[in-house]
Amino acid sequence: MPHIIVKLWPGKSEAQKKRLAEEISKDVAAILGYGEESVSVAMREVPAAEWKADVYDPDIIETEDVIYKKPGYRM
Repeated sequence: MPHIIVKLWPGKSEAQKKRLAEEISKDVAAILGYGEESVSVAMREVPAAEWKADVYDPDIIETEDVIYKKPGYRM
């Protein structure tokens, strides 16, 4: 706990995905006060043609009340 799922388009290298998972894990642990051993990160590749139906509508539009960083907006 916590478990983070990153959904992204295919095409990133294994090295990029591993580095992203490592950096997310470090930041989550530091910010929330967990040990890195408590954080898990998964990558789910979603083709661009399926993005709207599989990610944008169900995970962004339909859960807008729990989105802390919306696409297109800088924090």
